[in-house]
Amino acid sequence: MFIDEFLSEYDVTEHHHLDFDASAEKVYAAVRELDVNPSKVIRALFALRGLPAFLFSRQQRGHGLGLNLAGLLKSGFIFLAEAPQQELVLGLVGKFWTTSGCIQRLDAAGFQHFAIPGFAKAVWNFSLEARSAGITRLHTETRVLCLDAASRRRFRFYWLFIRSFSGLVRIEILRAIKRSAELV
Repeated sequence: MFIDEFLSEYDVTEHHHLDFDASAEKVYAAVRELDVNPSKVIRALFALRGLPAFLFSRQQRGHGLGLNLAGLLKSGFIFLAEAPQQELVLGLVGKFWTTSGCIQRLDAAGFQHFAIPGFAKAVWNFSLEARSAGITRLHTETRVLCLDAASRRRFRFYWLFIRSFSGLVRIEILRAIKRSAELV
């Protein structure tokens, strides 16, 4: 899987999956057309995450996280790899535990070579698995690697508070993709 090529070693990981009554083509198209703007849960969680930056960092005002794939890419996520109907991988580099996030604007090669202490690298994938006739399982995995001991301590403390919310976002995203993929 591509995710292994971009981050085979990591400090934390989170997995979720959901079965779809749809073909891999429909599920993958729904992943590519990801739009979670209708989700009140995700909008509330993203607003809550952005509140410290809004309150404390003038530079970050007006630069909210997009609630679709294009918005994620504009916010600093990096399109790392894609195999249609199999896997899509996004990456992100920053100091996620800070109010601003210190997101680094990179391309896929820059992501792979990034090694500055004090930062963390994250990958997020969507991978598809054929289960039976017309049933597709969509997996999502998030991995985070901290690039030094100090950032690892900071991130793990942050992760204690954010992990359940992060998981809820991924579950809501899977549900949104399912609604889209299973439309007739």
